[in-house]
Amino acid sequence: MPDRLIPRTPAVLLLLAASLLIFPAPTRADTVTIRLGTLLPSGTVQHQELQSMVEQWRKVSDGAAKVILYPDGRLGGESEMVKKMRIKQLGGCVLTAVGLSDIDPGVTGLMLMPMMFRSWAEVDYVREKLRPKLEERLRAKGYEVLFWADAGWVRFFSKEPGATPDDFRKMKVFVWAGDPQQSEIMNSAGFRPVGLETSDIPLGLSTNLINVVPLPPVVALAGQIYGTAPYMLEINWTPIVGAAVVRRDLWERLPAATQAQLREIAAVTGAKLRAEGRRESDEAVRVMQQKGLHVRTPTAAESGLWNALAESAYPKVRGTMVPADIFDEVQRLLAEFRQTAAGRP
Repeated sequence: MPDRLIPRTPAVLLLLAASLLIFPAPTRADTVTIRLGTLLPSGTVQHQELQSMVEQWRKVSDGAAKVILYPDGRLGGESEMVKKMRIKQLGGCVLTAVGLSDIDPGVTGLMLMPMMFRSWAEVDYVREKLRPKLEERLRAKGYEVLFWADAGWVRFFSKEPGATPDDFRKMKVFVWAGDPQQSEIMNSAGFRPVGLETSDIPLGLSTNLINVVPLPPVVALAGQIYGTAPYMLEINWTPIVGAAVVRRDLWERLPAATQAQLREIAAVTGAKLRAEGRRESDEAVRVMQQKGLHVRTPTAAESGLWNALAESAYPKVRGTMVPADIFDEVQRLLAEFRQTAAGRP
């Protein structure tokens, strides 16, 4: 899944995980070359959907844009790509909520609240309710949101089997380097966080520098993490949620009519990416099981221990990792959804 309580994941969007393109005004004299970075691994269905969007945008713009895609994190991690957008080396990209939080922290409410969401239906409901507010906040920082996507739930992959929080407190857990808030919260809960760059995960596992990595399954499969960490705890720790963003200075060079066409295409792509991200996540688990991955589904009692752990962290998350107003709104919306869902026949 996916940097606060979870690491910056080297893929998806999901979520989770993909690339965003920007096209200039539809006259060949104004052709613009756009460099687009993404953490999304090449060859995934999500990557193919984005390539399809690229081609559709090219046709709509009548070939006025030259887009160069950089998948697989070739242009660096999410923070690095955000920095490159700020200095105009990148036109846009698809980021998880972790990367988006480097632009505006409000988006963390969709991803950095462990075990707050119980289902994709809840994620969808809260995301759509918060979209206007979150998109306005990102727009104020100079970025347009074209679509939202996700890439499965974060699960725990470990070198030794584990089922309860106490089991994992004995292990060294990967956290993203340079994130003292994440490490502080984990330390206070009795865990042993080790800060590394995502590119150092394979070496860290092979040298026992770390023993467990929270990741979405599609990333674990793409990076062959299951080879050195062959045990997966099947809990929905947090969803990997992200969005495609583009620099407003580029977007606003487009005529309004062209913007509308591109948004329509992007909206369809976002819906496909969400569906494919969830499907690929489930499929990745099945593939890794065939290759020797051991999956542990917690008992009701074990799940209760994880829920209690997550809830104990909320006071530390609220107002630090997640803005207090967003944290409270997410909780309100979830209560609203659950009450409505409970009343359905």
